[in-house]
Amino acid sequence: MFGAAPAEAYRPDPERVRSRIDGILAELRGEISARHWEYGRASFFRMAFPNLTCWLPDDEAARLESEFEAEMARLGAL
Repeated sequence: MFGAAPAEAYRPDPERVRSRIDGILAELRGEISARHWEYGRASFFRMAFPNLTCWLPDDEAARLESEFEAEMARLGAL
């Protein structure tokens, strides 16, 4: 009578998001300098990281974004 029920909004599993974020940070921490890093990879991480952290609680997201920025600065990629 009133049409189909609205589709349920997609919410990723926070543990999978954390796992992906941990993988990105581990990769960054394993690099010695930005010279060992591809420009496209750095560009992708700059775009993807905030999109991942938006699914986490604000305080956790802020802490992880700070860690990400510190690693990018260390690599000279910012």
